[in-house]
Amino acid sequence: MKRPSRRIALALAAVGLVGMSAAGYVCNRQDAGSRDPSFTLAAGGDILIHPEITEQAMRDAKDAGRPGPDFGAVMAGVKPVVSKADLAVCHLETVLAEPEGPFLGYRKFSVPPQIASTLKDLGYDTCSTASNHVLDHGAEAVKRTLDTLDAAGLRHTGSARSKREAATPVILDVKGVKVAHLSYTYGFNDTSLPEDKPWLANVTDVKRMAADERRARAAGAEVVIASVHWGRDGHNEASRTQLRLAERIARDTGINLVIGHHAHVAQPFEKVRDTWVAYGLGNQVARHAEPLGITEEGAMGWFTFTRKGGKWSVTDARFVPTLVELKPKIRLVDVGAALRRRDLTDEQRARYRTAYDRTRGIVLNRGAEKDGLRPLVITDGARPASVE
Repeated sequence: MKRPSRRIALALAAVGLVGMSAAGYVCNRQDAGSRDPSFTLAAGGDILIHPEITEQAMRDAKDAGRPGPDFGAVMAGVKPVVSKADLAVCHLETVLAEPEGPFLGYRKFSVPPQIASTLKDLGYDTCSTASNHVLDHGAEAVKRTLDTLDAAGLRHTGSARSKREAATPVILDVKGVKVAHLSYTYGFNDTSLPEDKPWLANVTDVKRMAADERRARAAGAEVVIASVHWGRDGHNEASRTQLRLAERIARDTGINLVIGHHAHVAQPFEKVRDTWVAYGLGNQVARHAEPLGITEEGAMGWFTFTRKGGKWSVTDARFVPTLVELKPKIRLVDVGAALRRRDLTDEQRARYRTAYDRTRGIVLNRGAEKDGLRPLVITDGARPASVE
């Protein structure tokens, strides 16, 4: 969404085999370095509120003397990134329950609605909602979820309360630029779309995506982004199906950016033709029954869009490694920022370094570095210390 101009520095971290050092800075203002119109977009991974996260949020609320659950402390680690983007995009994988529950986990999620206000407070503007869990509790839960997002001031796309809503493009004003957000999923587990409500959620189909993109352009969109729920759960590599779909989207649609979800682990970024594709951002926040290490590691995407010669495109692509720390409290960590701290224990530093290096290797393993993909560190002033 349109935000006030902020004076922030983006320390562009160049990571070698033995450590991370600050490589340079740009100022997140249109008048710094370029007269071409531009805006920044941050995208986060799956918001998957398992019961253990709700329990942590209840403890945090009690400690703070507030009604719970309160997810603010759990999620606060990424606020410096999310809040500084001109447009911030989240992926709400589950439907929301009534305020008093019942709150349910895997396999039919229904999570506290309080997460919506936390996402808004972090700085998110719009959430994709098409996922394999969107129909877990039927049309009523879809409506309740979207009503709750509306009340929190969050835009949403991927599921709908009516045929008319489903056919209306979600277009956001970002520094005066009209940006459309689309959302699709491969399916719904053991559930199907109701015959009388085929518009309830969007299923991935490239012809449908192309038609939706054209409809958004006709409604005034200058940039179109798509969140796609796809891939293989637990696999860091992009599947052949993902690769084929990415090629078709880049070839047959005018979509400017593809943001992938579902695998619950980080996957590569890649520039396909002229379209940047983040195959999978992993979990932004989750607490799986059997944590694997890689399921707690994720990536945020940071993309700068610039208009040159009348055409908008991604001119700069970055990533931010993240980690869901499970002990002593569940906390979402910006790993690059954490590694610059001086008060880490040896155990913490080793865990953060493993997460950083592994995530970096994954997101770059389809050659995106040659197209300019680099880590991002956001600071509010002085040059950060290098991470050795």
